Amino acid sequence: MRKCSIQLAFNDSVSEIARVVPYLSSYKHIIIEAGTPLLKKEGMGAIREIRRYWRGQICADLKINDGAEGEVLMAKEAGATSVTAMGNSSKETLQIFVDSCKKLGIISVIDMMNNPNPLKTLWKSNVTPDVVFIHRGRDEENAFGKILQYKDVAKIKGKWDIEVGAAGGIDEKELQSAIFNSADIVVVNIVQPGSPWKGIVFDENFNTSLQRFLRFVE
Repeated sequence: MRKCSIQLAFNDSVSEIARVVPYLSSYKHIIIEAGTPLLKKEGMGAIREIRRYWRGQICADLKINDGAEGEVLMAKEAGATSVTAMGNSSKETLQIFVDSCKKLGIISVIDMMNNPNPLKTLWKSNVTPDVVFIHRGRDEENAFGKILQYKDVAKIKGKWDIEVGAAGGIDEKELQSAIFNSADIVVVNIVQPGSPWKGIVFDENFNTSLQRFLRFVE
């Protein structure tokens, strides 16, 4: 099976990241994500704290919807290497977002959660980000019939020379499906024991579970 990059999303605390980083030192294609809930709790300080432990890539999952220039700058100054904006933002916001990312040297990621037509969004906005994520929302993970639209991966790659990622309820089986469908980046949540959300459970078996996922890393 082909390999990919794995983006480990932390949504609860920076202390979890400090405990997980030692398991990741031998892997090059790992991205640490400061998830939206973590950023809402801790602000840009979370990115700065992560940078103390992790020298690799850090994604600030800000889900920018407006005020793109200022928020991209905040993420960059805090130490992030990539930042997200929502695909349902205005075309003006998406244009400013991509332009600001290029100017500041940070990877632009457009998140297509709740967006039924990613191609139309990119065409109408006339933007070419570095990465596009197809994304099933957290509240949709356990809803019947809410599946990741992997057909969009091939469609996007057929039109633009960009990376495409998959996010939302990724377990080990879904990870393999994402890789099979040519996803370049797969976002996997680090979740607490008893959480209804899918991902790698942060418990006494964490390292064993993590290694099962990391065998797919490029």
